[in-house]
Amino acid sequence: MTPTQLAQAIKTKRNFLCVGLDTAINLIPPHLGATHQAIIQFNKGIVDATKEHCVSYKINTAFYEAMGAKGWDIIGETLEYIPNTHFTIADAKRGDIGNTSSQYAKTFFETFNFDSVTVAPYMGEDSIRPFLEYENKVTIVLGLTSNKGAFDFQYQMIDGEPLYIKVIKKVAEWGTADNLMFVVGATKAPDLAIIRQHVPDHFLLIPGVGAQGGSLEDVAEYGLNKDGGLLVNLSRAIIYASNGEDYKEAAEKVAIQYGQQMKSLLINTLL
Repeated sequence: MTPTQLAQAIKTKRNFLCVGLDTAINLIPPHLGATHQAIIQFNKGIVDATKEHCVSYKINTAFYEAMGAKGWDIIGETLEYIPNTHFTIADAKRGDIGNTSSQYAKTFFETFNFDSVTVAPYMGEDSIRPFLEYENKVTIVLGLTSNKGAFDFQYQMIDGEPLYIKVIKKVAEWGTADNLMFVVGATKAPDLAIIRQHVPDHFLLIPGVGAQGGSLEDVAEYGLNKDGGLLVNLSRAIIYASNGEDYKEAAEKVAIQYGQQMKSLLINTLL
């Protein structure tokens, strides 16, 4: 799925929800067991419960890489289960010298066939270029994050601008809104207005609503554009809505609630 197709899905569903499959074996309902098959069953159950109420899924690879080879198998089986009507994200935060990045890009765009992957921009253009060379794939670059450590570097002023703005402006020169997105934490909602001045047409992936305290209303106020232009990711609030046998029903209920909020926020934005 391309950004153009994603924009159409948002327009059709009146929804910009991304469900994060940050699945931890110790947090899934006990009745499922504690094996890699239990995680697959859990993920498939979440997809079944939420696919009508979201437009995207994000797989945080760290939760699966920690399990070794079986974790990679779970990533593959989960990805195959997600309908091709939904935008898929490998939340891997990769970024290295060119030949290494080429292998990372091959991993997530060929071996696993994700629509997109998150990358870190610190090493510059040659570390990101291999991802951008893939047609109909999207590179999602860390722009401004929600964590406390964001103030260590991202807000440092350089020639009158915070570093995060310089990064976003420079990265935007390397691609287009068709193959680049940016990560912006929901707790940084006021900064979205500044970011939108520089990348008005790019999609923004927004983590941090829900458990991390970000406001959906603020994110929509500062971040929405004519195509929607946002993917708001929710993980724990949805996938761990219940620890019982009703986990699917509970996940669907929360997804519907957020979907309804998004629909109301989109009314005056989308034609």
